[in-house]
Amino acid sequence: MRIAFFGDVVGKPGRRILSEVLPRLRVDLKLDFVILNAENAADNGFGITEAVANELFQSGADCLTLGNHSWDQREAMTFISRDPRVLRPANYPPLTQAPGRGANLFQLRDRTVLVVSVMGRLFMDSLDCAYSAVEREVSACPLGLAADAIVVDVHAEATSEKQGIAHFLDGRASLVVGTHTHVPTADARILGGGTGFITDLGMCGDYDSVIGMKKDVSVRRQSIRLPGPRVESASGPGMACGVVVELGGNGLCQRIEPVRIGTGLTEHIPEFG
Repeated sequence: MRIAFFGDVVGKPGRRILSEVLPRLRVDLKLDFVILNAENAADNGFGITEAVANELFQSGADCLTLGNHSWDQREAMTFISRDPRVLRPANYPPLTQAPGRGANLFQLRDRTVLVVSVMGRLFMDSLDCAYSAVEREVSACPLGLAADAIVVDVHAEATSEKQGIAHFLDGRASLVVGTHTHVPTADARILGGGTGFITDLGMCGDYDSVIGMKKDVSVRRQSIRLPGPRVESASGPGMACGVVVELGGNGLCQRIEPVRIGTGLTEHIPEFG
């Protein structure tokens, strides 16, 4: 089984590059399942709308994960309850009764894929323990017994937290990816127990920017610390960044390769036989 996971989709440039390259990548790389982190996919770079979610599904995504901007667009509070393909973090406190779900088991033609979304706690909004949340979801649907593949999105600020959760799940998940910081890391690898991992996928968006946002506005806000124009997504050519993994019959990772396609960074398109 081959699965691709692309990092945070930021505004129109991120959506545009995916619409251009994802249909072809699905065919060329023989992808069985595609996941996107889409919490910045709205036009202004904050949150997601139902129309934007449908656009990403039409481009070739099978599942969308979210993060700390899950509720920036008010309509997300209602539409994600209707669409199990859109996952907010699983570690919201039960008392919040957060709409939607944090995990879903996807039925492919002859296989199943469990996708879990969690959000980190270091330097971010304080949610329940991400470790407890992934343990709950993975234990309820074990790899090789109830799921043919398990993919976990750790939407977190701290690299240590992303790596810690990956080692916690090593051997029990097919792939653990970090999202949120919008910069692709160079550490795509297979852990000792057979779990594919990368600390951060990077983003799908305009890299001539400050993490996908207009650079002049971002620099002004950072440098003078005074109110100014609202930060919004950059509008130039985009690049799609993520990873592709090939799984064995036991659901563990046999190969993991970074993908970078578009404008902004050095391209890397893996070749699979």
